[in-house]
Amino acid sequence: MGMNETLKAISDPVRRDILSMLKDGKKSAGEIGERFSLTGATVSYHLAKLKKADLIAEQKHKNFIYYELNTSVFEDVIRWIYMLGGNVK
Repeated sequence: MGMNETLKAISDPVRRDILSMLKDGKKSAGEIGERFSLTGATVSYHLAKLKKADLIAEQKHKNFIYYELNTSVFEDVIRWIYMLGGNVK
């Protein structure tokens, strides 16, 4: 995904909260949903947006789906921000 999709995905506070949760390691969709007073469908929508932006990856294990951060995308965003400041070539 491009930078626009990435920045759009992290512009939402719920999605930023999900990303913060995942910095501590993999979480199931159920564990993520427990933190929010949102419907399961709404949580799934946010997870889909993060996945589409390639910010998270999913792994299926039996009847569960686990999500984890894709840190390489964050590295690309940080590199781009540093380039704006003239610190990286």
